[in-house]
Amino acid sequence: MAINLATIAKQKKIKYFLISFVDLFGVLRSKLVPARAIGNMQKEGAGFAGFAAWLDMTPAHPDMFSVPDPASLIQLPWKPEVGWLAGDLVMDGKPVEASPRVALKAQIAKAAKLGYRMKTGVECEYFLVSGDGLSLSDPNDTQEKPCYDQSALMRRYDVISEICDCMISLGWGPYQNDHEDANGQFEMNWDFDDALVTADRHVFFKYMVKAIAEKHGMRATFMPKPFSNLTGNGCHAHVSVWDRAGKKNLFLNARDEMGLSKTAYQFLGGVLHNADALTAVFNPTVNSYKRIDAQVTTSGATWSPNAITYGGNNRTHMVRVPDAGRFELRLMDGAANPYLLQAGVLAAGLDGVASKRDPGKPLDINMYTEGHKVKNVRRLPSNLLDAIRVFEKSKVLRAGLGDDLVDSYVKLKHQDWRSYSAAISQWERDHTLDC
Repeated sequence: MAINLATIAKQKKIKYFLISFVDLFGVLRSKLVPARAIGNMQKEGAGFAGFAAWLDMTPAHPDMFSVPDPASLIQLPWKPEVGWLAGDLVMDGKPVEASPRVALKAQIAKAAKLGYRMKTGVECEYFLVSGDGLSLSDPNDTQEKPCYDQSALMRRYDVISEICDCMISLGWGPYQNDHEDANGQFEMNWDFDDALVTADRHVFFKYMVKAIAEKHGMRATFMPKPFSNLTGNGCHAHVSVWDRAGKKNLFLNARDEMGLSKTAYQFLGGVLHNADALTAVFNPTVNSYKRIDAQVTTSGATWSPNAITYGGNNRTHMVRVPDAGRFELRLMDGAANPYLLQAGVLAAGLDGVASKRDPGKPLDINMYTEGHKVKNVRRLPSNLLDAIRVFEKSKVLRAGLGDDLVDSYVKLKHQDWRSYSAAISQWERDHTLDC
C-alpha cells in the first residue's frame, strides 16, 4: 500500500516537512514545506536550482525537483512537528544520474537483478568542539589515551544520551556509545540494515548530532582531521551481502578459516582492486589526506590505513574481518558522502564478483610497524589530486557509477583542489617568508 504523506501528517501531527537531497559534496539541502502542500510535493517534488548546490549544473539548467521517498520519513524526535524526507532528484521528468541517492539506487537495482542485497552498518566518529571550532568543548578532556574514558564520556552525557534516546525512539537499534581515541571524540553505533536505509540514516544522523550539539551550546564536526595531533574522524563500514529476500547471508561460510564465502572473497577482491580510485569518494576533501597515513598521534596510533591490504581481526589494515560473514572497510572518513559511500562499495564489490577477483591471502602483520617489509603492496593516494586522477581513469567505476556522475564529480573536485592550491597557509608563511 502506497504511503500518503498528507494522511501521515494528520496522523502524526506533522506541521512541516523538510524535503531534502544530498549534493555531490555531501551537503544536505532542504526546503521546508507546510503539511498543507505535501500532497502535491509528494507527486511533483520540491523545486531547486541545481547550480545553487554542488552539482555540475549552470543557471541555465531547468528546475530540478527532489521527489520525496515516503519510506524515508523521519519525524524529528526533538521537534516532532517536523518530518524529514530524503528525495531523489529529477529534471525534465528524468532521474538526475549524477546525483548521489539516484546513483546508489541504481547500484541497488543492479545488485537485485543478480539476486544480491547489500546490508551495511556505519561507525560515524565526530568531535564536540567550541562554537568557533578551534578548541575542544571539554577543557578537561586531556588524557594521553582517552579512548573509552568514562569520566570524559559522562561529562558529555546530556548530549550523548539525547542523541541515543532519539535513535531509540526512531527504532534504529542503537547499542553502544563511547568516547573514541582522540580527546573530544565520540562514536555511536546502531543496527545494520539495507544499504539505502543505512545511507538515509547516516545523512540524518549527521544532521541530528549537529543540531543537538548546537542545542547544548557546542558544535559537532565530522571533519576528517580537525586537530593535527589527534586521531581523525573515520566512518568505517561493515559490509555483507544477502539473498534477494534478505534472509540468507551470502558472505557466510562457517567452514572457511575467516568465515567468508567465495562470493565474499570475490566482492572483497573488487573493493581492494578499486580502492585507490574509490579514495576520491571515500576521502573526498583536502583535509582527508591528513588522516590517511598520518604521523603518530598523541594516543600512539592513527587507526587509519596507509595501504590497500586486508587481514583478520586486525585494525592496522584497510579491511578487517572481525567476524564470520562480514568485513569492515576502514578507509572512509567523516566527510564521505553517505550515498556515494554505499554506491562505491557496491559498485566495486559487484565488479569483484563479476570478474572473480582474488583478494589474495590476508596479511597477519601490524601494518603500522611491518608494512614497509611487504612487497607489492599498493599504497593509497597521498592527496586529493592524485585520488581524483585515479578515479577519473577508472573504467570499473565509470561502468558502475556512470560517466555523468564521474565526470561531474571530477570537474567539481578539480575546482575544489584549485581553490585549495590558491590559498596561502600559515605554514607557508612560517617556513618561506624569509627564503
